[in-house]
Order: sequence, then C-alpha cells, then structure tokens
Amino acid sequence: MSKRSMTKEDVSGRRVLCRVDFNVPISGDRIEDDTRIRAALPTIRWLIEHDARLILCSHLGRPKGQVREDLRLAPVAARLSELIAQPVTAMPEPTGPSVTLAVDDLVPGSILLLENLRFDPREEANDPGFARELAALADLYVNDAFGAAHRAHASTQGVALLLPSSIGFLMQREISTLTRLLNQPERPFGAIIGGAKVSDKIGVIEHLLPRIDQLLIGGGMANTFLLAQGKRLGGSLVETDKLEQARHILVEAERTGTTVQLPSDVVVASSIEVAQGTVTTVDDIDAEDAVFDIGPTTAARYAGILASLRTVFWNGPLGVSERAAFAQGTSTVAAAVAATTTFTVIGGGDSVAAVEKLGLAAKIDHISTGGGASLEFLEGRSLPGIAVIPDDTGASDA
Repeated sequence: MSKRSMTKEDVSGRRVLCRVDFNVPISGDRIEDDTRIRAALPTIRWLIEHDARLILCSHLGRPKGQVREDLRLAPVAARLSELIAQPVTAMPEPTGPSVTLAVDDLVPGSILLLENLRFDPREEANDPGFARELAALADLYVNDAFGAAHRAHASTQGVALLLPSSIGFLMQREISTLTRLLNQPERPFGAIIGGAKVSDKIGVIEHLLPRIDQLLIGGGMANTFLLAQGKRLGGSLVETDKLEQARHILVEAERTGTTVQLPSDVVVASSIEVAQGTVTTVDDIDAEDAVFDIGPTTAARYAGILASLRTVFWNGPLGVSERAAFAQGTSTVAAAVAATTTFTVIGGGDSVAAVEKLGLAAKIDHISTGGGASLEFLEGRSLPGIAVIPDDTGASDA
C-alpha cells in the first residue's frame, strides 16, 4: 500500500490543514506524556520549513460534542511551541469566524492549532457541513493521525474528499511497517497477544495465523484458551461465550503450522488488591483464586522463544501490569523483546507503557501510535482515514 506523500505537494505559501493525533494525557495544564506530539514533529517541521501556512487539528479525549475546559488543546499548543521553538497559536474553537480570520493572517512557516475537534458533535458524525467548514480553511489536506485513521470522522475522511490530500511521515511509516509485517516478515515471525479479552483480538489473531510461526498468549485472554482446554480457572476472568472461537483458533493454528504458546504457570490471588500473588501451575488453581499474571516459568519460556525469532509483534499486557504484584510477566517479556536483535513492533497503549516505564522504548524498532488502528490494519481491514487518500502514482505536483 502506497499513498500519496505530502512531499509530492507544493506547499509553499499555501494553507495546509494537517490532521494530527494530539490525544495525549493531560493533568491540568501539564502534558503527562508528549509521545504523540513528538511523533508528529517530522511532518510539522517539514511543512513549516517548506513555508506552509500550517493549520493543525486534533481531538482530545471524549467530550461527546460538548465543550470541556479540561480537554482544551491550549496546553498541547504550549508544549508543541516548546518542542519546535516557535509560537503556536491555540484557537478557542474548531471552526468559525475567529478561526477564518486567524487563518487569513497566517504567514508562511507559521502555525495555529484548532480547538478540540470533538467539541463539535458534527466531527464524530462525519457531518458534511463540518467537513466543508474545515476544508474552507485550507488549500491542501495532510493526514498524519494514524491513531485516528480507523475512524470515519469529518477530519479524517470527510475533509479528504474535498481537498487535494496526502499523508505525512508518521502515517507513511505506520503503513509501511505494518504492511511489512503482513506481507514481508522475516521468518520466524512471532506475535505476543495479551490483554483482557479474546473478543478484542480475535480478528487480528485469525488474520495473522497463516503468517506467523509462534503465537504467545497471555493476559486475561489466555484464561479463555485454558478453559477451552479443560483447565479450571477458579474466579478468573473468562469469556465463556468465546470458548468455541478459542477452540477454532487452536485448530486453525494446527492447520497452518503455527505453534500456540499458553501459560503453564500463573500468578493467582483472591483479590486484585493484594500486595503479592502466589505462583501455581495452571492445573492447580484454587476455586477461590483468580489468575492475574503469567508465571515466571512461562515468562522465561516466552523470553527464550522471542530470542529465536526474526520478527516480533506485541499487543497487550500479559497480566494486570498496572498493579506491581502482577506486572512481572509483562516486564520480563518487555525486556526480552528489547534485548532481541530481531525486527520488533509494539502496538497498544499498555504494551507501549510497559516498555516506556522500563526505559526500553528506544530499543524497539517501531512503536505504533495507534493501538486500535494498528489492530484493525493487521486484521486486514480498510481504515477510512487511509483509504480516502489517493494512491501514490509516482508523479509530483511540486
């Protein structure tokens, strides 16, 4: 998949509406994690260095069409200004007369940031009128918000139908990396899939099965697979309505020659509130206990497998990693992923948080900025924010 790059456009002196993903955690006026802001910097810098009159737009949180003071983008504009060492004007609304006037006053190489798009209920409704208001602000449209590419919203799909459209560097890297996983992975290729529920990951597991050699399963979803094998899980989280799908995945894995790895030991406790869990085998889980992490033997086995692979994709924690008592399995696997010399890709907020907390992010080849978007991409689904961008023809309008 090759989509038209913004580098093919003559942006000098032109108004460029760039959809970015600045959906970052904020506490008051403080940005708690600016990873997504920094991820957009190469695109932003290229546009202003080529004298674009740059209009950035993003959503933040889930205001549900209402103005919320705690979800304004002014703190993001302030942080971006620090990172690029030039002023960024934060607008008080996404569209309207004041925005139009501010855009008219933009000079080449300058930047303004529209207010939270989701303050307007028409954004998530992909309202054509809102798309037209956004499009009227610009001459060109660039989508660099991979984390929102799976949403058919006015700023991700609607406006792209109205303006000459292309993608930025972040979107380009996400597409090329995930396409490589699907079409040209160096073998052996392994996927680590964790998280709470099988239902969240069925699509990506089924699509990856013919492409991978090893499937390492952890987290709450492993419980459903263990129950499907007849294990007694006590009070553990399980999806009894997904047992047949779990069995189907195991049968399909055998058919495709993919080895499925499941926990042989686990960390259990009577409550998630305990300070320390107990390690036991999957055959000896007491009725009053629940599974909250993979055990040390399983973690070591998974680490050994990872060392033998040439490509690794990881999505989802292997335990309740936000609790210290149940974070060791995820930490062990994170360290193993970082230590390998293979091509490594991580997608999903909790997996990313684990490697960042351990200071290992720099050792990962690609950390996807879109958990849901990366999963849908790897499921083989068409993402509206990508599909609407014209394919790269190789020609240049610059």
